[in-house]
Amino acid sequence: MPFIHVELVEGRSDEAKANMAKEITEVVHKYANAPKEHIHVIFQDMKKSNYFNEK
Repeated sequence: MPFIHVELVEGRSDEAKANMAKEITEVVHKYANAPKEHIHVIFQDMKKSNYFNEK
């Protein structure tokens, strides 16, 4: 029963996250041979002020 945790900077729509979850589910199903109904994708939205990346 795979659990995939995705941390994102806030701002994505529910629709965008649902589409991402579907794609992630497909990839995990294909490469981990896990049944789709056992794959869980959990999103955690971070506030922009709590994220820093020096480029």
